[in-house]
Amino acid sequence: MLLDRFLLASKGFEHHLRAVAPDGWGAPTPCTEWDVRALANHMTRGNLNYVGLLHGATRADFLAQRDADALGDDPVAAFTASVRALTDAFAEEGAMDQVVDYPLGKLTGRRALAVRTTDSTIHTWDLARALGADETLDPGLVVWIDESYDEIFAGLSLGPTFFADPPPAAPGASRQDRVLTRFGRDPR
Repeated sequence: MLLDRFLLASKGFEHHLRAVAPDGWGAPTPCTEWDVRALANHMTRGNLNYVGLLHGATRADFLAQRDADALGDDPVAAFTASVRALTDAFAEEGAMDQVVDYPLGKLTGRRALAVRTTDSTIHTWDLARALGADETLDPGLVVWIDESYDEIFAGLSLGPTFFADPPPAAPGASRQDRVLTRFGRDPR
């Protein structure tokens, strides 16, 4: 089920990634330090770094590779290959119960995949916003993130700068907008 959620989140990101115009890779994103290409690299490199964690990499290894180029000349192909690699790694025997040395704290593969799925979902919104595309996230993923947030992030060292200070949620905000606000996004 968790791998299915990850694949669904990745499919949403890939959908928008395929729509990036040749001159659109330098467009700004809600992640102020990243343009569209850097966001796509973050997602691709992140997938590969999670594979590394399952195969014995440490948090230091993860952080050292965090910004290394993973896109090459074909960002869409690189991203889709990274999704396959991550899916294959998490489908390995024992991967979900394995404890990994994640940068924010040690956690099981199951929780690492939940963090990755959440990150993929939120960054799908970031990419859609950058492209001026439909920002609607999969409603099932939004509900899952909203209801599972405390369980997913319990005990991790998020620190005060992990998420930007969220704007106040508007009265009557949608569930998606409340989730985005929780991750420091301003959906208005």
